[in-house]
Amino acid sequence: MTTIRNATIAVDGCSINILQSGKTTANSLVFLHGKAFQAATWQELGTLDAVAAAGLSFVALDLPGFGKSPEAEITPEKVINGVLETMDIKDAILVGPSMGGKIAIEYTLDNQNKVVGLVLIGAVGVTENQERLKNLPAQTLILWGENDQISDPANGELLKSEIAGSKLVIFAGAKHPCYLEQPDLWHRSLVDFTKAVTG
Repeated sequence: MTTIRNATIAVDGCSINILQSGKTTANSLVFLHGKAFQAATWQELGTLDAVAAAGLSFVALDLPGFGKSPEAEITPEKVINGVLETMDIKDAILVGPSMGGKIAIEYTLDNQNKVVGLVLIGAVGVTENQERLKNLPAQTLILWGENDQISDPANGELLKSEIAGSKLVIFAGAKHPCYLEQPDLWHRSLVDFTKAVTG
């Protein structure tokens, strides 16, 4: 049984709650979350156990105002930079569903030297960043529910067409939180992708 540690780290005077396992150096997974969720969602779903069992290191964080992180006037970019710096993570693999996907896209576009891989699940904010999508890393896994009514599956196709080398997985019959509806496919896709990225 892998130990998943709960900790609080300070970023620009803000308290950020994290769940963490493994030696976080190069190629660690960094889990963001959707608007109605938090770091603990990944633990409850079994995602953190699945990646830990595969020998992968990770940090799952609560953005300010979510989960156990109090509200704070700080940008998501500063939060992510603070977490990467504190945990000594180089070449992060960012995981972002929905709202977290938009944050992951925009963070990566502005910090390309810090992100080696992206996992986007029903991301929002795709079309508003369309002009720059081609600058996202080839090692991008795109996951979408076939019946997503929040972020049109066409956004997944757009990401696939703009990001050379990326992979798109459609969850048949699933809605927006496809990873919650089909966790086995989600965990298999995530672990296989991450192992390919980390070699």
